Amino acid sequence: MSNEQILEELKKVIYPGFKKSIVEFGFVKSVDPDIVVEVVSAKQEVAASVKKDIEALNLGKNIIIQAPKVEAEKSNSRSGKNIAPQIKNFVMVSSGKGGVGKSTTTLNLAISMAKQGKKVGLLDADIYGPNIPRMLGCENMQPSVVGQRLMPMQTHGIEMMSMGVLIEAGTGLMWRGSMIMKAITQLLEEVNWSDLDVLFLDMPPGTGDAQITLAQSVPVTAGVCVTTPQVVALDDSARSLDMFNKLHIPIAGIVENMSGFICPDCGKEYDIFGKNGANELTSKYKTQILAQIPIEPAIRIGGDSGKPVSFYEPNSVSAKRYEEAAIKLWSELEEINKNGGADNSAIQPDNSGKAACH
Repeated sequence: MSNEQILEELKKVIYPGFKKSIVEFGFVKSVDPDIVVEVVSAKQEVAASVKKDIEALNLGKNIIIQAPKVEAEKSNSRSGKNIAPQIKNFVMVSSGKGGVGKSTTTLNLAISMAKQGKKVGLLDADIYGPNIPRMLGCENMQPSVVGQRLMPMQTHGIEMMSMGVLIEAGTGLMWRGSMIMKAITQLLEEVNWSDLDVLFLDMPPGTGDAQITLAQSVPVTAGVCVTTPQVVALDDSARSLDMFNKLHIPIAGIVENMSGFICPDCGKEYDIFGKNGANELTSKYKTQILAQIPIEPAIRIGGDSGKPVSFYEPNSVSAKRYEEAAIKLWSELEEINKNGGADNSAIQPDNSGKAACH
């Protein structure tokens, strides 16, 4: 039988509990030389049922069913916690204040790392200002649901999920801390993230409930701070870096945005907002500058039109600097893992529910 005929036959295999076939769901990953099917349920009976139905077709092929590993029992407050154990590394991107280009940085770092062959996801955890969908051009798309879990959206070589695609456009969320904490947990636990090398976490500005909840829910491998050269922004960035220390999150580095302006007419770079303002912070917090990103028209245009500069303008100055930053960041993650990896046991809440991150 040809591969096309095999796929046609596999359309007869209905995924347990649904009306669609494993082909329609996109679960058939290969038919040559083996039939490889990737199911999204960790229940053994689901995998067994799918395999049995394929065997009944007598296609004469070896059948391999790939299923998620059963999650290990969630740890208690004495040994840490990880509600998304299939993800190898978590990178928290934070800023002390809004308007410094944190989401733009997160998105372009994620795309740059994916271009280097890594499996990358992006969780837009900025509940009040979820801008990532617009920046990726998918603000009008809706995520699909398989079983009782949301499927992350596949776009620009990465997986993405955001509150921005789950609520009506323009809706103002007036949520208390407890609701934010629950939303963050659900975006991690109830989204069917695959076995990612890195999940980037685009956090709300500041140092509040969202950061604490996320750090207690998964072991964050490293933190990245986004700032601009101005003194006011640097003051707020110091608070963000101090937060990483209090949450026992290793600091991978600082990204300094608006670090120079590239004239579109002559290509010359001007330091209209200053430069190297973050150098003092790198010294104090024993970290590095991952990148100095200039003001470049391509970044603004790409963000507004859903065409990220790292994907659509790979030869631009900014795209090259994001690429260099992604290489540095991956090197930091490898070093952290070599020395024991992330551990959030020290910041789990005590019996009173109070976070131990003082």
